Amino acid sequence: MKKLMILLVGLMVFSLMLSAGESGKRWRLEAEGGFVLPGYNNVQVPNPEGTRFSLRNDLDVESKAYYRLRLSWRFAERHEFSLLYAPLSLNASGVLPGAVRFNDTLFPAGTSVDALYRFNSYRLTWRWHWVRAPRLDLWVGFTAKIRDAEIRVESAGSEAYTDNVGFVPLLHLRMEWRWGNRAGLIAEADAAAAKQGRAEDVAVMVFWNAGSRTRLQAGYRFVEGGADVEQVYNFAFIGYVFAGISVLF
Repeated sequence: MKKLMILLVGLMVFSLMLSAGESGKRWRLEAEGGFVLPGYNNVQVPNPEGTRFSLRNDLDVESKAYYRLRLSWRFAERHEFSLLYAPLSLNASGVLPGAVRFNDTLFPAGTSVDALYRFNSYRLTWRWHWVRAPRLDLWVGFTAKIRDAEIRVESAGSEAYTDNVGFVPLLHLRMEWRWGNRAGLIAEADAAAAKQGRAEDVAVMVFWNAGSRTRLQAGYRFVEGGADVEQVYNFAFIGYVFAGISVLF
């Protein structure tokens, strides 16, 4: 995964070098942080032989702090690339109300277990500035997402896990509406759906321009989706309450 991120960054730097003579290039660094609000998280491994259980309802999952980082490069008047690093891991624990067979390992009813849900996301997004109006901007584009996922269950005497690294193509949409010189509203989404599953990352936030290069923002985000395939059934909903800062350079 580190090699992949180095390659993506290298591609952006190489593109910048090729267009060194162009004007209007702008970089933007965005940092987002807040608290995760876990929703449903249903798991069955393998599918359908394993036991379907809930990491949210059958175990205790606490909200936790999180962060995201995005680096964007506007390389032409209406085009922009961005790289997103969005790590996420949630820990759950409790006593199983019923027997659970997870990835060919049996955890009897009444077993005290610890569980890990990890879903790190690495994304390369291209978007085109479709509509430019005095108070409204619309972007459309595509996102190439690499997911690095793991679900792990362990007790005093047993341990089982499943992991997966895969590629997911997503449609990207963004809207920015300004109700004054400094403040406004942003809504953005990466989303896709197929027979095997779906993925959505949707955020709504308010922003305030603290200066010509600095923007403060706060809002709510949710990530929802999962897969229903032979190896695994997993669908989850995760909410985020966040604040962030965006700096142009």
